[in-house]
Parts: sequence; C-alpha cells; structure tokens
Amino acid sequence: MPDVVTPDRLESAVETGLDGRGISGDQALLLMDHAPLSVLCEAASTIRNRSKGRAVSYSRKVFIPLTHLCRDYCGYCTFRADPSPGVRPYMLPDEVLAVAEAGRRAGCKEALFSLGDQPERVFPEARAFLRSMGFDRTLEYLAAMCELVLEKTGLLPHSNPGLMPREDLWRLRETNVSVGLMFEAASTRLLRPGGAHWKAPDKVPLLRLRTIESAGELSMAFTTGILIGIGETNEERVNALLLIRAAHEKYGHIQEVIIQPFRAKPDIRMADSPEPTKADLQRTIAVARLIFGGHVNIQSPPNLLSEDYLELLNAGINDWGGISPVTKDFINPETAWPQIPALAARTASAGFVLRERLAIYPEFSSRPKFVRDRLEPHLQKIRNEDGYARSNQC
Repeated sequence: MPDVVTPDRLESAVETGLDGRGISGDQALLLMDHAPLSVLCEAASTIRNRSKGRAVSYSRKVFIPLTHLCRDYCGYCTFRADPSPGVRPYMLPDEVLAVAEAGRRAGCKEALFSLGDQPERVFPEARAFLRSMGFDRTLEYLAAMCELVLEKTGLLPHSNPGLMPREDLWRLRETNVSVGLMFEAASTRLLRPGGAHWKAPDKVPLLRLRTIESAGELSMAFTTGILIGIGETNEERVNALLLIRAAHEKYGHIQEVIIQPFRAKPDIRMADSPEPTKADLQRTIAVARLIFGGHVNIQSPPNLLSEDYLELLNAGINDWGGISPVTKDFINPETAWPQIPALAARTASAGFVLRERLAIYPEFSSRPKFVRDRLEPHLQKIRNEDGYARSNQC
C-alpha cells in the first residue's frame, strides 16, 4: 500500500528543512512530488536569507572554449563538435591569451576554460595537434594554458574539462583556484540507446562522482550541479543532489551547486524534447536548498530563464553564476547573458544587493588548504577583506 501523503508529513519535512541542516531523501522526494510551490519557495528563501543575507553574487568572467572536440555525443549539447576541414581543433596559445587579455581589460577576474571530454582518445586530429604542441593529452595542454593566462593576465583560471583523474587535478591545483564538473544526473538509464547520455561514456555517474570526490581529497573548491529535464525522474533528481551532498559532507569542498534547466535547440538530438517549466525549475531549486541547507551556494543561470530570471531568487538561489561582458555563453549560445548593470538594477529591485565574487567563493578563499601558496599573491591583488572581488564595479 503506498504511503499516504498528509499535511502533517509535508509540514514536518518543511520544518526539518527550516532547521538548515538538510532533509532526508524521503523528505526531499515527498516535497518534490507533493508540496505546494509557494510553501517550498518560502522555506528555501528563509533558509537562504538567514545564512546568506541579501547579497547575491556573480563572477565577472571570460569564457575560453579551448576545444569543441569531444568524444561524447550527449543528446542536448551544441558545444561539442567533430573535426572539420579548415577548422583548427584547439585554440592556440596566442588566441587563448588574446581572449583572456580582452577579459582583463573589461574587468574580468575569472578565466573559465570549457572544453570537450578526452577528444584525443577518438580523434587523430586532436592527437596530431597535441603532439605538435608537445603534449600527449588535452588535460596537459589545458594545464599549460591555465599557467599562461594566470601569469600573463592575472585572471584566475577555473577549468571545466570533464572527467579529471587525480593526477590531472593535482596539476590543475597549481593554477586553478577552483574547478568544476557538472554531475548532471545520477540515472544510468540515460546511458541507454536513445537516452540523453547515449554514446557518452564520460557521463557514467560513478565516474563523475569519482572526479568530484578526488577534488575533495585534494581540497579543491569545486562547482557542480544537475541538469534537469533530460529524462530523469524526480527520484533520480533527488538522488543526484544527495550524492553531491554526501561528497560535500565527507570533504567540505563543494562551493556551489548549479540547478540548470535543459533547453531545446534545433540542431540537437533532443530538439523535440519538452523543456522543464519555470515552476519545475523553481521547485527543484527550492528542494536543493532544503537538502543542502543554508551554507552551500546555489546557482541557476539567469540567461536560461529570459526576463523571468528574478523569480529564481524566490526559490532560494544566492548566485547568478559567471557573467561575461566579453564572450558569449558558448554552452547556450542562443541565450545572451544579461548586461551586468541591468542585472545589478533588477537584483536591487527585488531587494537584494549584487556582489562580485571571484572564481573561488569568499568562504573558501580564506581557508588556507584550499588555496595554493603560489595563488595567494594573485588572489590578494583582486580580493577584498571580505573575500569578494576588490573592484567596486557591478
């Protein structure tokens, strides 16, 4: 006989969440499936306000797509590409530096490196390019480009290259104040033929969890999150959030959890798949806030909700993510980021103050084991006493 959903059970789950210490998986699924959205948002906002106050952060970044080659064929991705005649498989160092320098001149402080996962394992063109530059693997080239950008521009690298073995994380730790990998989904069903992660060997949940945990073992500030609307159930969505929380409880290194909605695009395999609704996105954000409590930063990109993005604040987020005044969102190129002054004004209209952060959140930049000695001088140049960015610009 199925469990009976009663008002008392829902109220008890919400009250547990309001304690700020997190809710159980059963409670999270109960709330995801049955709680009124208004009740969830009110509870999530209360927790956020109590722990984060009225500050909502963002990072002024420049987007460096080091390579679009990727061995995965996810059903929702327009970023990845196969080799094409006349198209160089990777950015050259001078091109990387030019983009980073343009970002520095525009006041950026983060260099976000995004790239496909392990293209050299399937594409001879990738292997040939890497050999010509003196490298065997993409992650080695990435580490060299992070070094170049850090030393030549002072921008703080944040790399998001897919799966990262421990030795590569260790190498990136020398130049990256933080790294990231979207966990995306805990469902192995999505790996089956026709699923969102069909023909995507790097999207095996346990492999992605291994990278997240390896970063924790190395005390690296880490950004992760889930992608909703790609065929997962509510239970699988909750399970993904719980696995991220378990890793954080063990290592204390998750600086940010992103709740990102799937967006259909003409040139993807999932072009005809339904997008999650705004209410579904808000519900998932609110439950995530109840799962993680008040101290973990929760983000959802404003450009993926168009003019309605302020309503994400009601669901309990406290960060808008990376916003670039220089480069487009290469992951979702059809959706422009809001202009930073407009973002500041609209955030203020909702009763919040927009604060510029760095690629590493304030609560992590003040913890010595999370910042390598060689990175500290770079941080000192652009970090305020409170850990936010030194610039007074919004």
